[in-house]
Amino acid sequence: MLEDLLISPAPPVSARNSPTLDVLVIGAGPVGLACALEAQRQGLRTAVIDKGALVNSIVGYPTNMEFFSTPELLEIGGYPFPTSGYKPLREDALDYYHRVAVAEKLDLRLYERVVRLEGEAGDFTIETEKGEIHTRAVVIATGFFDVPNRLPVPGADLAHVSYYYKEPYPHVGREVVVIGAKNSAAKAALQLTRAGARVTLLVRGPEVSESVKYWIRPDLLNRIAEGRIKAHFSTQIVGIRPNAVDIRTPDGPLSVRADFVYALTGYRPDYPLLAALDVPIADDEARTPLHDPATHESARPGVYLAGTVCGGLHTSRWFIENGRHHAQLIAARLREVVSSGS
Repeated sequence: MLEDLLISPAPPVSARNSPTLDVLVIGAGPVGLACALEAQRQGLRTAVIDKGALVNSIVGYPTNMEFFSTPELLEIGGYPFPTSGYKPLREDALDYYHRVAVAEKLDLRLYERVVRLEGEAGDFTIETEKGEIHTRAVVIATGFFDVPNRLPVPGADLAHVSYYYKEPYPHVGREVVVIGAKNSAAKAALQLTRAGARVTLLVRGPEVSESVKYWIRPDLLNRIAEGRIKAHFSTQIVGIRPNAVDIRTPDGPLSVRADFVYALTGYRPDYPLLAALDVPIADDEARTPLHDPATHESARPGVYLAGTVCGGLHTSRWFIENGRHHAQLIAARLREVVSSGS
């Protein structure tokens, strides 16, 4: 039982019946859970809120997706992450993080969207779709996977266009366009092809990104070279129609048949939510939320940032592997603040 594997156990603290929390964590992903359990171990009354499911981003990952990281790099709270393989699958992670949340008796408030934040450090009121929550401090750990970079072209929101890839099986024998040149697009194109779909890969740049993992990129390039995957490089998407994608190539305009379109063009932080929480954003290329890297307190006192959201549009700066360590920094700082009464 995972409950028996707790390292440095602390008495659980229930915030459910408390009129005022010490900490409300927004985001029930791995980093958000890490922040909550570390704050709770400091004796702080803590709850976690999320507009979706527990570890909602991982729920949205492709079926049986294999993480690039080994299990120990995904662990939180000192709980070992047992897996049967060298690298865990999506389903392993879903089970692991659920078990950690249960073992820590975290106060989870799922499928409850945050609307706005009012007040000041030590006396915040969070308005949600279901009511109000009073808390002394707020931690934002919302990641970036919930907000795709939508294509700014006509037809980008048609029913057969998706910004999330799940599995290849519904597309056997169909024409599928995959837009993108990084890991997600590469893996989707390969899976779809091997499942029997006819795949065309559309890439904005001149080649498949060098950042694609070293064991995936040669596989994709070989499938393109042998003609099993069609590919168009240095391509601009002009528009999407019910059965085709219109593109502009170095050789002129072209229409590519498409029964389904996967626009795997990346994701971004939830900037409308950050605006509703009144978190100042830097005037830089990455639109980085302003925060102190030592304490992770944002430029709005009493509001802290953890995980990927800290990097703004530079979404590859922070992952579970390094973002989880923000939890201990934030929890230690919050304990100091609560102890001092400031």
